[in-house]
Amino acid sequence: MAKLLVTGAAGFIGYHTTERLLARGDEVVGFDNVNDYYDPTLKEARLARLGSRDGFRMVRGELADREAVERLFREERFDRVIHLAAQAGVRYSLTNPHAYIDSNLVGFLHILGGCRHHGVQHLTYASSSSVYGANTAMPFSVRQNVDHPLSLYAATKKANELMAHTYSHLYALPTTGLRFFTVYGPWGRPDMALFLFTKAILEGRPIDVFNHGRMQRDFTYIDDIVEGVIRTSDHIAPPNPDWDSMRPDPGSSRAPWRVYNIGNNNPVELMHLIGTLEQALGRTAEKRMLPMQAGDVPATHADGQALGDALGFSPATPLETGRANFVAWDRGY
Repeated sequence: MAKLLVTGAAGFIGYHTTERLLARGDEVVGFDNVNDYYDPTLKEARLARLGSRDGFRMVRGELADREAVERLFREERFDRVIHLAAQAGVRYSLTNPHAYIDSNLVGFLHILGGCRHHGVQHLTYASSSSVYGANTAMPFSVRQNVDHPLSLYAATKKANELMAHTYSHLYALPTTGLRFFTVYGPWGRPDMALFLFTKAILEGRPIDVFNHGRMQRDFTYIDDIVEGVIRTSDHIAPPNPDWDSMRPDPGSSRAPWRVYNIGNNNPVELMHLIGTLEQALGRTAEKRMLPMQAGDVPATHADGQALGDALGFSPATPLETGRANFVAWDRGY
């Protein structure tokens, strides 16, 4: 049994990760500000379910509040940290950039400091497939450079990876970043396509289809994401003794630092996703075709070889299975 901090515990991935940790007997302290980026009612419902579980305690606070984060680490003494809290959303970053600096940069620095000063064994944190930005070579590999982000959100996630590397190098703090690819499933975020489309179709409203439907996403089911997160947390990031500064590997380092993709390695066209939803719901969607949105990329496709080699795990839940589980939850909720 270990004692873990899970930031963003009221969020989609944080909630599911915390449930899985509690189920195996770990002690978990959740940290979240339960903000109104999307309806807090859903976040409170997740927390209500966690609150009934033995071994869970919730602390509400802001990542950008240095004193609050320092007090949390000082009082609790965590074995490991899973940092999933962040200001999410590509489009939201176009109109609310300061939220990303406060949470994703200032807040992440506070988490790094807490881990450094209080003997945390391993920091696992959420990065994003958005870091691949202008890259067009598919599938996206952690061996590729990611120096051309297309949104401030993506830039903050790339910055997190760089910040983590400096702490791994300077203080021998093991850190692992996980680049998530379009996560979906029960209790999901209402701003994500599957949630938005399902709600609109059931209510008889048109759905916005960007890039005139010519989008591809590597949809990854939440159970696969959580499996990857927990396996990563348990597997403390090792240094790469073969790392060569003349031919640097972007996915590893001489420091105890790693980054991995977690994706289904099976990109799906947006129109196919909509078609499967229409079939599952028994209704036809009214589609409003729109151009590509600023900050978006036309396609994502994860190369998961590094994760598979290190942890012996690759996401494999078919979209049809995950979609059915989501629709069943959505109708019940």
